[in-house]
Amino acid sequence: MKIAGLQKNSFVDYPGKIAAVVFTPGCNMNCFYCHNKILLTPEADKSLLNREEVLKFLHERRKFLDAVVISGGEPTLQDGLEEFMKDVKRMGYPVKLDTNGTNPSVLKKLINGKLLDYVAMDIKAPLEKYDYICGTRVEIDKIRESIDLLMQGDVDYEFRTTFVPQLGERDILSIAQMIKGARQYVLQQYKQQYMHYIQQEPPHSSRFIMTVAGKVKGMVGRCETRGCL
Repeated sequence: MKIAGLQKNSFVDYPGKIAAVVFTPGCNMNCFYCHNKILLTPEADKSLLNREEVLKFLHERRKFLDAVVISGGEPTLQDGLEEFMKDVKRMGYPVKLDTNGTNPSVLKKLINGKLLDYVAMDIKAPLEKYDYICGTRVEIDKIRESIDLLMQGDVDYEFRTTFVPQLGERDILSIAQMIKGARQYVLQQYKQQYMHYIQQEPPHSSRFIMTVAGKVKGMVGRCETRGCL
């Protein structure tokens, strides 16, 4: 598995746990607001970390870390993801996967192999707006399949949407209706960056995001906001 970066400790990436975050390069989407855009460039493959060195670090930090998060990019594109997770699980770590949900067959295999303890799946937009928000053609049936896998399975999970200016209240409520009954839905504040990719628009206010979240709360088990001041 290719590893493009390592955050040695994070207090926010795995709920309730101190985690190391392993970043994989490459993605099959091109979301204009991505905060890890560098992982989508050829430069990401020029400074890869040694897999065995990362595993050695994780082994040595077992007394100080509670979990490991595998993020990206899109980790499910990586050959060797399953084996890397097996190595991490043998150390006793809970494993969280960040994914865009485009590879339900991989997600299902990891779940069936009991390699996942938590999944955070990004739902980018209402299904009819996916191509626009993601900057590429998206196989919507695969998004639906990944949603169903999580909602019908036993692995802890959250769905999350970055509330970009191009999405409105109606869009968020449409997503909430699609995942009605889900355990948790997170609305993330959008941070302006890479704005040369799209016409600049100001972020929604924190008050507006929290108001929309309040309307979602009756549709899912729990709705929270992140990044709102």
